[in-house]
Amino acid sequence: MDLICDAPFLGVAFRRRVLFLIFWKNSLEYENLVRHRRGLWRFFLNNQNMRKEFPVMEELIFFDHARVAPLPERVRKVVTAFVDDATRFGTTHYENWIVGIDQARKNFAKLINAGKDEVAFVKNTSEGLSIVANGLDWSPGDNVVIPNIEFPANVYPWWNLKRIGVETRMVAAIKGRVLFDDLVKHVDARTRLISISSVECNSGFRCDLKRIGTFCKEKGILFCVDAIQSLGILPMDVKRDYIDFLSADGHKWMLSVEGLGGFYISRDVLEEIYPITVGWGNMVNAAEFMNYEFVFRPNAQRFEEGSLNTMSIYAFGAALGLLLETGIENIENRVMMLGDKILKQLNQRGIKIYSSTLSGERSGNISFVMSEDISELYGWMLKKKVKLTVRDGLVRLSPHFYNSEDEVDYFFCLLDEYVRLKR
Repeated sequence: MDLICDAPFLGVAFRRRVLFLIFWKNSLEYENLVRHRRGLWRFFLNNQNMRKEFPVMEELIFFDHARVAPLPERVRKVVTAFVDDATRFGTTHYENWIVGIDQARKNFAKLINAGKDEVAFVKNTSEGLSIVANGLDWSPGDNVVIPNIEFPANVYPWWNLKRIGVETRMVAAIKGRVLFDDLVKHVDARTRLISISSVECNSGFRCDLKRIGTFCKEKGILFCVDAIQSLGILPMDVKRDYIDFLSADGHKWMLSVEGLGGFYISRDVLEEIYPITVGWGNMVNAAEFMNYEFVFRPNAQRFEEGSLNTMSIYAFGAALGLLLETGIENIENRVMMLGDKILKQLNQRGIKIYSSTLSGERSGNISFVMSEDISELYGWMLKKKVKLTVRDGLVRLSPHFYNSEDEVDYFFCLLDEYVRLKR
């Protein structure tokens, strides 16, 4: 079936009833079933129903989860129910709110294989990284090692330490790839910490966290990870990878709202980070308001200094519940399959792929470089009801597990049309 690019936008009803049949015919052939793990068959059987979780499909093709994701239906329902409860009853059901907060905390801990006592809620990735940067007991002459293609959230907290004599060493990436050997060449006896993104935002390069973490453990160096570009589609195991600190806002691949994320600190290094922002919530007797005792909580909650953003935590917990229910390995396999199709389409057109295509280095982000002028591509695609990112000379696609292979075909049909217009 050929797609007509200038036809009316392919609505969700059409995709579900007709185009999804193409997905079955062309994408679930025997060799693909053999290639993927046990449980994937059931995942695909249920995937059409899972699409009902994403009303965004009624409006547009969304290939921009590496920026800010649309909310699933269950997140909308949870937030609406919370607002309705707080509107009608105030804090009457506060004890129930605490249960919801605790479940969200458990969900985040499960997602990264941490203990519940090792995770805290933060406003965003930057806050979590700043907790580490500002809480360590630095000495003049210490240094931090980071790649030179990091999102600024993982740059400025370390640069800010220059005022106390801490050097930030920037490791040059090669064509969007952060090579292990280049990273460790910048390490010396005064290196206190290596901080890196699990997936680099522009190139989509997937860092070898286990190799870096093992190196850090052997050398007595702290290991910090900005995980916002991988949590939700790629498995994360902070214990296996010897990660000391991890931070990630929930608004990208984790499918939650902006302004609320998770922070992990290994219980092994808890006492090495002093809570700089202090309030009643940090304290061990936080519920005893008038019993003043300056003793921090014995877990990661010592970094939650005051009242929590309960509504956003509810949203976060619901989104994580959806991901865990679907299965991160299933999600990874599905996203990689979509990525295979995107890469094939790019190669067929001779378009230069910026992202690494090597095994173990791919993620959900696929960036490419076009020879045509792309200054109008974002707006042009949005008018055609396709959402993507055009930034830093790159076009970036970042589909999630609920996107379809037909949507990929439709995108490239549109891209061909755009190229014709620019020639």
